[in-house]
Amino acid sequence: MAWVKIIHILCVMGWMTSIFAVPRALIYWKRDYAKTGENGPLGDLTFRLYRFSFGLGVIAILTGIWYGTWLGWPAWLHLKASLVLLLAVHYLWIGKLVRRAQQGEFRESDLFLRIFNEASVIGTIVILWVVVVQPF
Repeated sequence: MAWVKIIHILCVMGWMTSIFAVPRALIYWKRDYAKTGENGPLGDLTFRLYRFSFGLGVIAILTGIWYGTWLGWPAWLHLKASLVLLLAVHYLWIGKLVRRAQQGEFRESDLFLRIFNEASVIGTIVILWVVVVQPF
């Protein structure tokens, strides 16, 4: 079971990188697109980062379910799973923004994207608190 836990932690780390980086990259992509009218390397990098980390997110969730089943799904783990589900919805929303950006459509302001980015940080802190403290 140690290997499942190790794989879970590694994949969570990779997934978190994208959750934190892609909204910020969208801000710079938006600015670059406004200047050049093209997606350019920044757009390509942002898309590739999102796409690569999607697989890591899937593996993180699957190994988390596996590990949760092994633990017998204690009460605190139900809360963690619910919070991870919210983070996954946030991540899918990021994907929608990336897909629109590929088409040259940037609707969200820089401020919105910054707040959107910070929401994932706060969510992650809460998830880490639940895992470490195991409040119930």
